[in-house]
Amino acid sequence: MKVIVSSLGRFHAFDLAKQLQRKGYLQHLYTAYPYFKIEKSLRPYSYSFPWFFCITSLFTRLGCHYVTYHLNWFTIETFDQWVARHITPCDVFVHLSQFGLYSAHRAKQMGARVVCDRGSSHIVYQNELLAEEHALWGIPYIPIDSRIIEKELQEYENADLIVVPSSFAYRSFLEKGIPKHKLVKIPYGVDLSLFHPSPKQDDIFRVIYVGTMSLQKGVHYLLEALAPCRLPKFELVLIGKMLPEIKPWFAKYEGHFRYLGFIPRIKLYHYYSQASVFVLASIQEGLALVIAQAMACGLPVIATTNSGAEDLFTNGIEGFIVPIRDSEAIREKVLYLYKHPDVREEMAQAALKRVRQLRGWDTYGETYIRVLEGLIK
Repeated sequence: MKVIVSSLGRFHAFDLAKQLQRKGYLQHLYTAYPYFKIEKSLRPYSYSFPWFFCITSLFTRLGCHYVTYHLNWFTIETFDQWVARHITPCDVFVHLSQFGLYSAHRAKQMGARVVCDRGSSHIVYQNELLAEEHALWGIPYIPIDSRIIEKELQEYENADLIVVPSSFAYRSFLEKGIPKHKLVKIPYGVDLSLFHPSPKQDDIFRVIYVGTMSLQKGVHYLLEALAPCRLPKFELVLIGKMLPEIKPWFAKYEGHFRYLGFIPRIKLYHYYSQASVFVLASIQEGLALVIAQAMACGLPVIATTNSGAEDLFTNGIEGFIVPIRDSEAIREKVLYLYKHPDVREEMAQAALKRVRQLRGWDTYGETYIRVLEGLIK
């Protein structure tokens, strides 16, 4: 079986490519990620088209969101067209959504089966839910580019199979009319060599969140939940870049949390290990990799129904699953673990055991490969 993977950036596509390469199935990896940043094991299979991707990334880092918004479509289109011109015959062409309309058509012309890999909920469902959240708080919402939505809907139609990472994402596709026979759920893995426990250095009950500070991630609900918790040896730590939309909540709850900003991924295990519980209040995402990262560092997790949590742990065993937009539920579960250290410790051990049973990315790769093998039979 010869498989080509196409993705503008790293995302989870590089993890898939490594799994395919390990089994001898990877033919090529097409990406806009700079060649020198690609892992050495993947470079012999990789072709890079980084020019517009790097320019867009630069403007993103500079905070020029208006420029980024308009460059994004051009970057996506030129990459897809470049792949379409360079693609070679294969058995299966796997592309991340938004990046594979023209290239997938070309792959089909050469006899390949096409897999559209969507890392989040159905794009229309996602756009509607985020618009609803912004409207709740009176914050202007910049919708997903209508051209991207239309392109992705065509990709769903064109694909032989659509792969999603969680039950939440799966349900969103069913709700939007995608037939069940066209959908497959394959949860992501976690790098167990990178995320592991290290000794806790104090006795502070520390709640940690890792991710973008945004409405989509529900950080405002987390702040609302824990600001009233004036408890001995208790703190909330936030790690990740901040979007302007969340600044009003940071100002409102100033003094009730510690914000560390961006921390390199290679150092995150230490910060997870100094915490007592990980909380994710996301409004929507396909499957939050940070959940598995936290579990791998020995943390129980409190996460929403729209985060992919149900595919990583069992409610009441390794943590708690709560509804979206429910600050009281988050507060209740955090306080319960604060007041019951024995339960917290049991959940921490259960989380560590569960994530080790998932065997990192290997289980993900083995499941994905079985699906691809079944597709070409």
